[in-house]
Amino acid sequence: MTSPMDRTDDELDTCMSNKGGEKGGDKGGDRGKGGESAGVRGTPGLSLQLKAVMRIRSKYLRRGRSEQCPAPHALLRGRLPGPSSLGGSTSARPESPHRRRGRRRTKGVLFPSDGRKYLPKNKEQSRAKPFLFLFIIIVFMQVYNAIENLDDHMEKYDLEGLERTLHREVFGQQEALHSLMYHLRDYLSTYAHQRPLVLSLHGAHGVGKSHLGRLLVRHFRSVVGAELVVQYFSLHHCPLQDSPEFCASELAGRVKEVAAQAEEAELIPLILLDEVELLRPALLDGLRELLQLQRNELLNIVYIFLSTLGDGEVTSHVLQNGTVAGAARLLRNMLPRLHSLWAEPGVELIPLSLLERGHVVQCFLEEMTDEGFYPDPGYVERLAGELAYHRAGGKQYAKTGCKQVVAKVNLL
Repeated sequence: MTSPMDRTDDELDTCMSNKGGEKGGDKGGDRGKGGESAGVRGTPGLSLQLKAVMRIRSKYLRRGRSEQCPAPHALLRGRLPGPSSLGGSTSARPESPHRRRGRRRTKGVLFPSDGRKYLPKNKEQSRAKPFLFLFIIIVFMQVYNAIENLDDHMEKYDLEGLERTLHREVFGQQEALHSLMYHLRDYLSTYAHQRPLVLSLHGAHGVGKSHLGRLLVRHFRSVVGAELVVQYFSLHHCPLQDSPEFCASELAGRVKEVAAQAEEAELIPLILLDEVELLRPALLDGLRELLQLQRNELLNIVYIFLSTLGDGEVTSHVLQNGTVAGAARLLRNMLPRLHSLWAEPGVELIPLSLLERGHVVQCFLEEMTDEGFYPDPGYVERLAGELAYHRAGGKQYAKTGCKQVVAKVNLL
C-alpha cells in the first residue's frame, strides 16, 4: 500500500513528463505547421483558418492537462503532513481554483470557552437611580400634602374675608393693613410655632386703632369661637384701684386657660389688648413673662397690642415724608426705652398713618348712613371743614382723625 506522499511524487513525475512531451509536441506541431504553412502558401486565407484552429486546439489541450495535473507547488504542499493525515482522516475537500479567499470576520467580543459569559458593565447605569427616583416621589408627595394641609388650615380663619372687611371699613391705612395681613397669613398657615406672634399697632388718636381691633375680634370670634378670643381693655379690666400684680396674675391665668382650650381644638387663639399705653409696669412685666414661656400651648397665640405710644414720632415722620413707610424704625429705637416688652424677639411694630381730609369725609358718610341720615355731600364737606388739620406737602391731615365724627353726627 503506497503512502500519500509516494503517490504525490509519482503524480508529479508523470505531470512533468507529460508537460515535456507536450512541449515537444508543441514544437513538432509548430514545425509541422511551418511545413504545412509552407505547403499552403499559395492559399493565404486557408492557412490563417488552420492556424486559428490549431491555436484553439492547443489551448483546450493545455487547460485539460492543467485540470488533471495540478501545479507543482500545489503538489509539494500536499506532500506536507497536515492535521487530516496525522489524525488518520482522509476526507479532503477539493478547492475550486476560481474560489476567492473570503474576508475574515472578527467577532466583537471574545469569551473564554470554559467560563461564564458576562456582558461589559454599562457605567451609566447605577443601582442608586431607582432609589433616587423613589426619594423624589416621596418628597414630592410630602410637599404636596403639606401644601394641601396649609390651605385647609388657612381656610379655618377665612383670612380673605377678613382682608376684604378691613379694606372696606378701615380708611387711610392701606400700608398698615398690608403689613397686618402679611404677618397673619404667614403665622396662621401652620399650627406649630417656635414663638407667639405679637403685632403692636401704634398711631395717634382717631386713626382707627380701636375700630380695627373691634373688627379683628368680631372676625376671630366667628371663625374660632368666642371662648378662644380675649379682648382686654386696660382701664375696664384693671381699674386704678386694683392691684397691678393681681391684674397681671388674672390676665396670665386667663391667657393660659384660653391657650389650653385652643391646644385641644388645634386652633390659634387671639389675645387683643387695647389702650396698652395705660397698662402699668406690673402688667407689662406679666405680658413679657408670658412671651418668654416655652410651653407648647403658649407658643401658638396671636397677640395684638393697640397703643398711642410713639404717636409723636409717627406724626412727625408722616408730615415730613408724606407716608408712614419707614416709621417702624423710629418706633424700634424708641419703644424699648419705655419697656423691655417691645425688645422681645418676634414683636412686630406696625405704625398707623394720619388720616387725610378725604378719609374724614368717608367717616362722616359712613356714620351718617348708619344713623339713618341722608348723606348730603355739601353738608358732609362743611362738617369735615370744621375739624383741625395739619398742612404739609399740599395735603391736609386731621389732627384728631375721625374721633370727633361720631359726636358731630349725634348733634344732627
